[in-house]
Amino acid sequence: MRNEASTPLPAMPVTRPAGCPFDPPAELAQLREQQPLTRMRYPDGHVGWLATGHSVVRAIFADPRFSSRYELMHYPFADVGELPPAPVGDLTGMDAPEHTRYRKLLTGKFTVRRMRELTARVEQITAEHLDAMERQGPTVDLVEAYARPVPALMICELLGVPYADREVFQRHTATLANQSSTKDDVLAAMTALQEYLHELVAAKRAEPTDDLLSDLTTSDLTDEELAGVGGFLLGAGLDTTTNMLAHGTFALLSNPDQLAALRADPGLADQAVEELMRYLTIAHTGAKSALEDVELGGRLIKAGETVTLSIETANRDPERFTDPDTLDLRRRAIGHLGFGHGIHQCLGQQLARVEMRVAFPALFTRFPTLRLAVPPEDVPLRTDMNIYGVHRLPVTWDEE
Repeated sequence: MRNEASTPLPAMPVTRPAGCPFDPPAELAQLREQQPLTRMRYPDGHVGWLATGHSVVRAIFADPRFSSRYELMHYPFADVGELPPAPVGDLTGMDAPEHTRYRKLLTGKFTVRRMRELTARVEQITAEHLDAMERQGPTVDLVEAYARPVPALMICELLGVPYADREVFQRHTATLANQSSTKDDVLAAMTALQEYLHELVAAKRAEPTDDLLSDLTTSDLTDEELAGVGGFLLGAGLDTTTNMLAHGTFALLSNPDQLAALRADPGLADQAVEELMRYLTIAHTGAKSALEDVELGGRLIKAGETVTLSIETANRDPERFTDPDTLDLRRRAIGHLGFGHGIHQCLGQQLARVEMRVAFPALFTRFPTLRLAVPPEDVPLRTDMNIYGVHRLPVTWDEE
């Protein structure tokens, strides 16, 4: 076991190993093997905790003695001063009972059955974009041509947001997700998003259409709450699935044996999605703050201390998954934390699953010779973002 009294405390961020675009930082994996819950020094000087083991991360996710409220946390990546409370409607930064009220209103809108009913529309959207890729001909940036527009169209349609306005959200949500954004940048992005959403909510109240946001105007949510919930869902639905589709394609192209297995057995798509979620863990880091003293794994976490959760390292824990650093689409990756766990588990996970189950097989069926158009080391990675992935993915294929 590590001697914490004589060893410098770890800090975030830590660099990913060179030439390993899919692996968590090696230092985090080493810490997990030594002590899955260890002390951590935060950029603002706070001494809190870092959780890297699957069982301890899962336990903290599920424990109501840990808060998700931003204003109680210390930010693990930079000294940004005191964090403000979550914007109205941002479920990620709320605790019960406030979180419960919003969650109950939204859960019925994202059921497995309801999301599967959207499968035909997802198939149509993916086919349209694959047609456009084929017309454009090799080479394309898969992010712009496919990975971004497919989930963007789906979440915009679901919420009732004009697709033409998606770039506004993508620009501002990218600012919010960038770990190096200044306070002024973040404030400006949040203000612009809220102004747009308030205008959209007013339009939905005046003339409801067949979409989720219009449906919510019949609830007891205020205009401010509706705008907040709309922004939260739109931001979450745009960035996460985009990066899973792009980075997942990168991973499959880098593991030809696994790609061959998926091509040979389209029925493998369900398991493939879960394994890619585990293996890549694009939502790589979370944080919680202890509301009271909590003893966990033989350590005492005191009230007010922040715990950073290395979800990506937890999903590579050999105590939970055999040969965890290998991508194995035949693995039953039950219990992965790629969608989180507990009351804050991803609300839109069923929509994301439908999109990935359709989009991956469709892409590789249409372009059986699809391959990277640049060396793997030249693919630009989102190492400075709260959602990991690739900025661009240049791909090409053989024309018939």
